Amino acid sequence: MFKERITETSASGGERVFEKPVRRISRRIRNDYWHGLTREIDERGLQAIIRDEKVGTRDGRHYLYVPHDDPAARKYFERIAAGHPEWNLRVEVLPEQVTPEYVRRLDIRNGLLSLGVRENSRGEQEEAPFVVPGGRFNEMYGWDSYFIVLGLITDGKVDLARSIVDNCVYEIRHYGAVLNANRTYYLTRSQPPFLTSMAIAVYGRLPRDGESKRWLARTLKAAIAEYYNVWMNPDRLTATGLSRYFDRGSGIPPEVEPGHYDGIIEKFSKQEGMRPEQFREEYSAGTLHVAELDEFLMHDRAMRESGHDSTYRLAGCAADLVTVDLNSLLYKLESDVAGILASEFGGALELSNGPIEEASRWRERGEERKMLMNRYLWNPAQGMFYDYDFVRAARTTYVSATGFYPLWAGVATEDQARRLLQAGLPLLETHGGIAGSSLVSRGPVGIERPQYQWDFPFGWAPHQMLLWQGLIDYGYDRIARRLAYKWLYTITLNATRYNGSIPEKFDVEQRTHDASAEYGNVGSTLSSRTNGGFGWTNASYEVGLNLLSPDLVDALNRLVPPELLFLPGRKER
Repeated sequence: MFKERITETSASGGERVFEKPVRRISRRIRNDYWHGLTREIDERGLQAIIRDEKVGTRDGRHYLYVPHDDPAARKYFERIAAGHPEWNLRVEVLPEQVTPEYVRRLDIRNGLLSLGVRENSRGEQEEAPFVVPGGRFNEMYGWDSYFIVLGLITDGKVDLARSIVDNCVYEIRHYGAVLNANRTYYLTRSQPPFLTSMAIAVYGRLPRDGESKRWLARTLKAAIAEYYNVWMNPDRLTATGLSRYFDRGSGIPPEVEPGHYDGIIEKFSKQEGMRPEQFREEYSAGTLHVAELDEFLMHDRAMRESGHDSTYRLAGCAADLVTVDLNSLLYKLESDVAGILASEFGGALELSNGPIEEASRWRERGEERKMLMNRYLWNPAQGMFYDYDFVRAARTTYVSATGFYPLWAGVATEDQARRLLQAGLPLLETHGGIAGSSLVSRGPVGIERPQYQWDFPFGWAPHQMLLWQGLIDYGYDRIARRLAYKWLYTITLNATRYNGSIPEKFDVEQRTHDASAEYGNVGSTLSSRTNGGFGWTNASYEVGLNLLSPDLVDALNRLVPPELLFLPGRKER
């Protein structure tokens, strides 16, 4: 695991005039940015959050939904709503069974979902805090939270990291999954499963006592429940024995920015001889059925569950693929459960509903998945892991940064790791880090075929961080340091030039924050600048600094380009 970094927490105004770039960026993340991204759905924080409505309601009200089995949350929020009639806030209770049809009917009154309510040191009720990505995102996102947790732990903010895990457990208990985010239109969609990895990271910083062990048991039981109910559910478990991403919902996803689906709506409205506005309204209401559009949206929603929205790797086919990333994560989950049961619970743990989970069975599950991944996803001729299209019974050839996930998960053999780096690294390594895909796999882009944000030339913090750890685990420390330096150089260069700007992604080929595609680039312009950077990019900076030697940190302060430090052709391990 990454080490916790201990640094000075303050500097006087005079000292800051001469403060070096790396220290300044790290200090602002540690002391200011995490605070700026922290939210609580309580009386103090609720007003600001409900003003951020991704989707408006027809009656002009703000809606907050609570689970049917959490009466304390209902009472808590109804008291707040009654005390602030000017907020126009309505508290609704979700039904015991939340169906896709119910979620689709909420399109006219979507709202925020409650998270965990706890008692503070003063004996008052409050919502457990969480950290948002930043920019237009004011809700807790599933897979973002893992990388944010790593950054928080690195900066010594263990209580906040633990609170994020607690909120993930709350979502599983009351909503059935770690959701894409806590908004009603995400009730049919999960996110890449990182909960056991989050739990291990936090537990490693907790005191070894009965309370922390009970916390670990609660978290582990939630992760096991999500594993069975979501990832091994018939919706996502395929005949290959491997799992796919899938969203049980239907209709046009409402969370995207205006205009995102205009092209596809125009296409089908012409076919139906209707105006686009009329087509959208009737299709959204369920009075108009178009099979081809249904299929397009099925794949589009599955792609959104993967977190990689959008990429040509998944566009138009996501629901037909068992992917390298998802099954690597599930192998890691199975291995984590086996390891935790063996090391902390004597090899077995009884669940609340009676069954006993044994480490040996979870170890077998992991080995079985590893075997299936080698059968379906590993291309021995090319030395690469690829997604598998189970509908067409064919392995894909799309080169993606997700092909490195088996290193982080520990599913690759030593020989596979060596061959994967030989074959894949030259295709994905750029001047500023790892790109989301290779240029050849992405293909040409233009008016008819737009640039997608998870493809070349864009690079994202989660891909960097997972690869760094995977390289370290397989003994390729020097390569990990090189890649970390490239990414941190890109962040430092842009933050220095643009008044501390830390955006959600970069054009890693050009090493610039000018990386606008689909949704723009949160944090890259004055209009999208936040007071907290961007969650997982902040985390990557704090975590990445741990990998650099003092001389590399010094070079980073002087903004020495990576190409002057890492000579081409040098063998590194």
